[in-house]
Amino acid sequence: MQQLSVKAIEEAGAPVRQADVVVIGAGACGLAAALAARDAGAGVLVIEQDDQARGTTAMTWGMLPGAGTRYQRALGIEDTPECFAADIMKKSDDQADPVVVAAVARGSGPAIEWLSDRHGLTFQLLDDVLYPGHSRHRYHVPLSRTGAELQQSLFDAARRAGADFLFGARITTLYRDADDSVKAVGCRLADGGEQTIACAAVVLATGGYGGNPEAIRAHIPAMADAAYCGHDGSRGDALAWGRDLNAALGDLGAYQGHCVVDESRLPLTWTLIIEGGIQVNHLGQRFSNEMSGYSEQAAAVLRQPGGTAFTVYDERSERLALRYADYRQVQESGAIRQADSIEALAQAMSVPQGALASVFAGIEQCAREDRPDAFGRRFRADQLLRPPYRAVRLRGALFHTQGGLCVDEHARVLRAADGAAFPNVYAGGGAARGISGPDASGYLGGNGLVTAVVLGRLAGGSAARAAGFAAQTEFTGGSDA
Repeated sequence: MQQLSVKAIEEAGAPVRQADVVVIGAGACGLAAALAARDAGAGVLVIEQDDQARGTTAMTWGMLPGAGTRYQRALGIEDTPECFAADIMKKSDDQADPVVVAAVARGSGPAIEWLSDRHGLTFQLLDDVLYPGHSRHRYHVPLSRTGAELQQSLFDAARRAGADFLFGARITTLYRDADDSVKAVGCRLADGGEQTIACAAVVLATGGYGGNPEAIRAHIPAMADAAYCGHDGSRGDALAWGRDLNAALGDLGAYQGHCVVDESRLPLTWTLIIEGGIQVNHLGQRFSNEMSGYSEQAAAVLRQPGGTAFTVYDERSERLALRYADYRQVQESGAIRQADSIEALAQAMSVPQGALASVFAGIEQCAREDRPDAFGRRFRADQLLRPPYRAVRLRGALFHTQGGLCVDEHARVLRAADGAAFPNVYAGGGAARGISGPDASGYLGGNGLVTAVVLGRLAGGSAARAAGFAAQTEFTGGSDA
């Protein structure tokens, strides 16, 4: 990274473009940052290495958790930022940064209402299935229940708000002065040309490092053989820049895992497990408490013979899954095996019939005696699987990483040496240290998307203030649109 003033860049003859705030990355984090900065009146340039605004967001279900929203109140659901923060901290075993957790939880509900009221996004509250670790229904989703719709809606809103975009451009240099202010960014354009853009503040929203196999082997060796189902552009650029800046890095072993169909890499909704589904390996045996969380289950599946396992469920538990487009894709792919008896199911899965029958019998006995099984999971009588049965062979997958640049409650990037904030550098989403603690077990569903949107909003507002514009950088609840 070069220490070079903007004047020196101009004297060198390089073309210079000016923006109040430069946002690097056009996923949910970058787009939320662009919206917040534009709300404050700052000129915004979003630089994206792809030829369109996609990122990891488009590959999710678009489930954005928020506490204390009017959507919850309309359904009689009582929730508060404090309750949400407590759920996050409990899932991370109190190892997440409590200051950032509180800021994200506090900003989650207002961010959803801000996107709706000010920028025209449409949400509905999921109140049918309570995901592991959440004590309240707080998932807000687009009408299609897809991240692709959320991503497109954010992009459309940013364009309406007046943000400028530069696609097909890869950042090569962050130019900084002696006080560690980033004064300009250098990028390589799609045609091979170079461009330098001067700025008053920069937001790093480049995602994590899931698309960098070397970084995964170094920081998350348990997932080195996992199927990667995130965005290929998440190569750890923010980590490299952070090291150059001597920024603090944290929780690099944290990630969101999931289980995907072995043949097609399509994700299988965890609704099936929540409604009573189980996982067994190729020996016909269960191997974990599936309700601990879908993120940590990915590594558990990878440890099984062949690195794969089956999710077993029934027609009843399938009904809610049919509401998701991804599950309907799984249906269409032909990956679902069906059977009208345990014997036929074992044959369809090529697992020992006796072992599978023993699993079913053991679960039924635990439910009858109202006690947890050997893994600590409880089954209600109405959750017991009945024919016709379903089974899908799965592989553990890595969706995105959760470690990165340490930030404060205003999304300011922090120095490694003293923990002080850089003057004008901000980060969120996968580029920043998340709220999941040091490993996969701390991932609470929606942690990735909520840190993208809320930290992105905070980063955009903080960047606008650094550029001399009045912007709100702290959100205390309710609609502030």
